[in-house]
Amino acid sequence: MSQLLDIRNLNVSFPGHDAVKDLSFGIAAGETLALVGESGCGKSTTALSLLRLLPPSARVSGNIVFEGRDLQALQEEEICALRGNAISMIFQEPMTSLNPVLTIGQQVVEAIRLHQPLSARAARACAIELLELVRISEPQRRFNDYPHNLSGGQRQRVMIAMAVSCHPRLLVADEPTTALDVTIQAQILELLDQLRRDLSMAVLLITHDLAVVEQWADRVAVMYGGKKVEEARSDILFAHPQHSYTRGLLGASLQMEQDYHYRDGRLPEIRTSLDKDDERIFTLTGRAHAQPLPPIATPAKPLLSLQDVHTHYRSRNGVVHAVKGASFDIAAGESVGLVGESGCGKSTLSKTIVRLVASSAGKILLDGDDIAQLDGARLRPYRRRVQMIFQDPYASLNPRHTVAEILDAALAIHDVKDKTERRRRIEQIVDLVGLPQRALRSYPHQFSGGQRQRIGIARALVLKPALVICDEPVSALDVSVQAQILNLLVDLKREFGLSYLFISHDLSVVRYIADKVLVMNGGRIVESGDHDSIWQAPRHEYTRSLIAAVPSAAARRGVEEASRELLIA
Repeated sequence: MSQLLDIRNLNVSFPGHDAVKDLSFGIAAGETLALVGESGCGKSTTALSLLRLLPPSARVSGNIVFEGRDLQALQEEEICALRGNAISMIFQEPMTSLNPVLTIGQQVVEAIRLHQPLSARAARACAIELLELVRISEPQRRFNDYPHNLSGGQRQRVMIAMAVSCHPRLLVADEPTTALDVTIQAQILELLDQLRRDLSMAVLLITHDLAVVEQWADRVAVMYGGKKVEEARSDILFAHPQHSYTRGLLGASLQMEQDYHYRDGRLPEIRTSLDKDDERIFTLTGRAHAQPLPPIATPAKPLLSLQDVHTHYRSRNGVVHAVKGASFDIAAGESVGLVGESGCGKSTLSKTIVRLVASSAGKILLDGDDIAQLDGARLRPYRRRVQMIFQDPYASLNPRHTVAEILDAALAIHDVKDKTERRRRIEQIVDLVGLPQRALRSYPHQFSGGQRQRIGIARALVLKPALVICDEPVSALDVSVQAQILNLLVDLKREFGLSYLFISHDLSVVRYIADKVLVMNGGRIVESGDHDSIWQAPRHEYTRSLIAAVPSAAARRGVEEASRELLIA
């Protein structure tokens, strides 16, 4: 394969910070190269460098050669002609990348007409073909929908349609499946791979999901601190990683094939140290518990019991029956996982439990008391006992308040009137979630993603709840940070005797954290089972399809073999 992109000695710096340091790699035509590493290592900065989308404060040196032309030397009009045409990009969050006041059809047409001399009618026809290509159902009707009318997976498909509209030779995919459930993730990745083969397109895949990398990438480049620490063919890197950081990433990564549970031990965490030459050494912590976790007691009555709960809400298209007869129990000290694809009703169910959405029928029993019909002052004592940890802590934290003010407000709202007591509880919970006391004087934007999630956990636990609903709390976090947060949740569970309802699209995370698993589809709980049975002997066809959609290297080999058989035929 011919070399399509050749990056040589790339350096990118911002005032007071070197983001990328002496980076070199190449991508051949038709190849998928994965760029992996933790947040802040320079992956996205590298991607934005290719399209010259960095802010004016960035200082860039080195060579970025695409099809024999140095992109750094091109005039602005020349690079504009390449963007979205020869080189396209799919961004991590489609909702913020799509214009909310234009229909999806208008936006795909705009991408087409920017680089192709087509009439409005021809561009519309081309846009509908693209929407069909990326498997948007009823593309002629959905052409007139706005981004908010589509699910996360559908919005990502629209972004892909725009990105491939001009048949690019290089597609940059920046975390294209991070927030998607396992079945939609599998469909998106299979679609990208199919387009790569059909269009002879190279793909630069940026992701923190190592299972995705193992299945879909031909080669892998690993970054840490702005530098490339290792590069190899995918099969070689996963079988024989050379760098200690790569070995750390693989060791800290959860895999569905592992039958590993939080009661068996902690997840390994990556630790850094310096050798005698001031070079970084990466090691993994052990998996042993400080002390064994006791078995869950079987109480006379559950902490939470849902009995035939239904939830309706109004939308643009009428009334939606989002939750249909949900019934399950959560015992004191139990972790219950909730899985299912986007739109199945998981989030509506969690909001119904905390009474952010009113149920239409059924009972929600908390310690035997039905809270489904309570409101106002009668509901407040129960709100303190059920708290939430959200997927995006930055969006759920007040950017104008310090950490101390955020935590103090939670206590003051729930009638902890003594300022000294509030301060004592705030300092205690900050210690327990692993943040320094100086963090109390800082604002949310001054923290990393993992630190902000610790603040979100602190806010939930400062009220001493009995049940914590965790809504995708680690889906946007790097492998190493994900392990830290999951270990923290296990430690806090043991410290406070917490119960968790853990919602996630990552089945490997649910397999590790949950004592019992609920599978939701179309608003219904279609299957439930304990930690062992649900993974090893799933009864429902939908559960089996979820497990089958989890990325695996074997699945990639199956796709490649099928493709070769088709070519031979």
